[in-house]
Amino acid sequence: MAKLLVGQLSDIDIKGSRTIRLDHIEIAVFRLSDDSVLAVENRCPHKGGQLSEGMVCGSAVHCPLHDWKVDLRSGRVHEPDDGCVTTFPTEIDQSGSIYITI
Repeated sequence: MAKLLVGQLSDIDIKGSRTIRLDHIEIAVFRLSDDSVLAVENRCPHKGGQLSEGMVCGSAVHCPLHDWKVDLRSGRVHEPDDGCVTTFPTEIDQSGSIYITI
């Protein structure tokens, strides 16, 4: 497992996101309204929509293609839909640096 610096908390607007690409995977890093940061694979399990372009509501994001709601903490799609995306552990240090563990 590797811990990677992906940016600063101030780089991401509240309820916004940034994306990073690591080899074959794109990861969306979201900042929630409570300043927590969560990271998921940037691909909806339904039709591959980019979750980073979706609207954040609480700790979930709505896929911009078909409005599937994905829980950013667990990666699970909310019912009645079904599916899951990969999540990545995140950490914010005292200086506001954001790290994800791959």
